[in-house]
Amino acid sequence: MTKNDILRRIRYTFDYNDSEMIALFASGGKQVTRAEVSDWLKKEDDPESKEIDDEHLAAFLNGFINEKRGKKEGEQPAPEKKLNNNIILRKLKIALDLKDEDIINILERVRFRLGKAELSAFFRNPSQTQYRPLKDQILRNFLHGMQEEYHGKEK
Repeated sequence: MTKNDILRRIRYTFDYNDSEMIALFASGGKQVTRAEVSDWLKKEDDPESKEIDDEHLAAFLNGFINEKRGKKEGEQPAPEKKLNNNIILRKLKIALDLKDEDIINILERVRFRLGKAELSAFFRNPSQTQYRPLKDQILRNFLHGMQEEYHGKEK
C-alpha cells in the first residue's frame, strides 16, 4: 500500500477539496502547493504522479488530527521523518477518537476479523516483545472500512 493511496483514500472518505487538503498540510506544519497535492493524488500509472514522502504524509495526518480533534495548546508536534503502518493507524485512531472496539467494528464492516489482543500489539512500543508490525492488508481493510463508515457523512 503506497502512502499516496492512503492520502487519496482519506481525501475521498472525507470529501476534502484541494483547499482543505492544503489547509490540513499547513495545520500539520508543512506548506504545500496545489500542484504538489495534485501530483500526490494522481494514480501511480500517471506520468505526472509524484510519491509523497513520509514527512509530508505525517504533517497531513497531524493536520487531520488538528481538524478532527482541535489543536493542542502550545507547540505542535513535528511531523515524523519516517512513518510505518503502525504510526499511520495510531494517527487515524487519534484523529477519529476511536477506541479498540471501534477499530474492530470498522474492520468487521469489511468482513475482516481481528482480536483485541492482536490489535493492541500494533500500538505497543516497538521494543516490547508483544509488538507486531501492521501489515498492508490490515491497513488497507481499515481504510476501506473507514470509507464505508464515514464517506458521505457531515465533516
